[in-house]
Amino acid sequence: MTRKLIKPDLDKAKGVHKKNLRKKTPPPYRTHAENYYYVKQMSNKTLLIIELVDGTSISGTIEWYDEKCLKIAKIDNSSIILFKHFIKLIRKAPTQ
Repeated sequence: MTRKLIKPDLDKAKGVHKKNLRKKTPPPYRTHAENYYYVKQMSNKTLLIIELVDGTSISGTIEWYDEKCLKIAKIDNSSIILFKHFIKLIRKAPTQ
């Protein structure tokens, strides 16, 4: 006579149903937080200090932004277009 191994279903014993074990959906890829920040700084005309990857700093306000670049109005009334992948960080200029 051969013995048959009986393996209990632990999910049934715990009262957990398989439909409750579905994975959560991941958060959306785009949160639009970056766009919200740019719009807020543009509307307030906030003076920003933008540090680039090579260590250069640029002071100015954001005129417009795109998916890949920013147009900055510098303090000396000139404008510059910066690609976002060259930007290391953006911070508000200290108020005096």
